[in-house]
Amino acid sequence: MPEQPSLVDRHVGFVHALREAGVPVSVAEGLDAANALRAIELADRESLRAAYAATLVKKPAYRPGFDVLFDLWFPATTTGLGAAGRAAARIDPMTAEVKELRAYLAELLTGSTEPELRAFAQAMVERFGRQEAGPGRQNWFSYSVLRALSPETLMAGILREVLQGHERGGLAEKTARRRVNAGIRRFEEAVATDVRRRIAEDAGIERIARSAVRPPLDQVDFLRITKADLARLRREVHPLARRLAARLTIRHRKGRRGRLDFRRTVRASLQSGGVPLTTHFKPPRPHKPELVVLCDTSDSVSSFAHFTLLLTYALREQFTKVRAFGFVDTVDEITRFFLPGADVVEAMTRLANEADMVRFGRTNYGHSLERFAERYGDAIGPKTSLLILGDARSNYQPPALDVLKSLASRARHAYWLNPEPRAQWDTGDSVAGDYGTVVPMFECRNVAQLTAFIETLA
Repeated sequence: MPEQPSLVDRHVGFVHALREAGVPVSVAEGLDAANALRAIELADRESLRAAYAATLVKKPAYRPGFDVLFDLWFPATTTGLGAAGRAAARIDPMTAEVKELRAYLAELLTGSTEPELRAFAQAMVERFGRQEAGPGRQNWFSYSVLRALSPETLMAGILREVLQGHERGGLAEKTARRRVNAGIRRFEEAVATDVRRRIAEDAGIERIARSAVRPPLDQVDFLRITKADLARLRREVHPLARRLAARLTIRHRKGRRGRLDFRRTVRASLQSGGVPLTTHFKPPRPHKPELVVLCDTSDSVSSFAHFTLLLTYALREQFTKVRAFGFVDTVDEITRFFLPGADVVEAMTRLANEADMVRFGRTNYGHSLERFAERYGDAIGPKTSLLILGDARSNYQPPALDVLKSLASRARHAYWLNPEPRAQWDTGDSVAGDYGTVVPMFECRNVAQLTAFIETLA
């Protein structure tokens, strides 16, 4: 077993692991955390957790990853069940039959303290968690513990016990179900935490830390995003849409002066003998800008397209006019799928089935730009912001740069968001560099980078 690190080593390793997991921690914040440790009782693990969280965690989205890493670097126990855990259990978890263990777990799920549930989870990992991981190799697994005890199948028996004398389907059943489901989630998390701890003891904390934490939501790569992540991202979209609209409006106001204010100019000229040395202008009339979104919807960027269409759906409330166009090797207007009141999931389904964006199935930016200019060129005017979303990979087809130049020259602003890492631009069939000479291109792989792009529009 690897040598246990000192408190200083644990602190340094924990801060480094947070940074590697995408949780931003500055040097000053690391020092603040170290100073906070002087004001608490180090033996109180929850006070230690609270001190680190107060100094290092800036957003609620960072808290789950923080807790996983904290449990690895500052585990509740280091070996087996421990005396406290054995005292908490009324049965011997190492010799009892599975039926007895399941009955005891059912009691814990309806009402137990956190130490009791954690102690039982540790004992179950000790008994069921070590499994063969290959010839001559063993490792710790959560699934074998949960398979042995099947906590999700205990609900029916628990409800029979809890609801004696109560009508089924009423408030009492709903309350009981909610409490049991919460207990199951706590038990599953306690098992997963202890499994990670044991793997860390065997293989080293750094090794398991790198794979134990998913990046925070705002740093999840658009090209590797899951359906669950997309559902969570819907909550992030509307604030981003409001900020993007506000930034583009500010740029519009800064970009031109209002009409000459004749009265103020003449009045000011009296101070210089009637010579109008200073001219005054009326402020430009505020307005909501217009937006045209041109989005690559091919399979290679499908997750990115899904997110950007969610963004388009939210943007329609922030602009005077929003027109959205999707393309693979030809282009179609998809604004009709995002009318006010439309369900976004239903809109995505209809778009995939009804939009005319595919001729032969291989992405062709050049042909799509040409068709856009022919069919929808009048969508772009002096009040329009053009937003192009895609990876600029065109299967070695002509890029139609002159068409893009013409479109960009007619728009008030034009921007290109590319979901690929900048290091991959201009590799293979990518023409990102050529397109970037016409329209400013920004790497946009996650919500954090999209937020940074919006901030640059000031």
